[in-house]
Amino acid sequence: MKKVKITVMKMACYTDLIEKYENPIEHACNMKVGQVFIANGWQRPEGFCDSAWDSISAFVMTLSHGGEDFYNGWMKNKKSAMISCNDGFRPVSFLLEALDEEAEK
Repeated sequence: MKKVKITVMKMACYTDLIEKYENPIEHACNMKVGQVFIANGWQRPEGFCDSAWDSISAFVMTLSHGGEDFYNGWMKNKKSAMISCNDGFRPVSFLLEALDEEAEK
């Protein structure tokens, strides 16, 4: 099983939708563009958003176990995927890349 690099690539914020539909919340997301996490195999990295992990974990698991070429040629690098979290108000896009480094047991 391999480690998987997770990089925060972009963050969006749809204030029009927030104003119209969301109840006020104190803290929404603490990710930052350029932030990097390393998943040890399929394990969620410490400090990684639980909700975002729900959106990307199946892809991380597949990459960590040697899977590649999602959707028949979608990505230039077959051992990667661009996945966004499912927050409809503040979606975050993550680049997932399988590393050559073995996961720690």
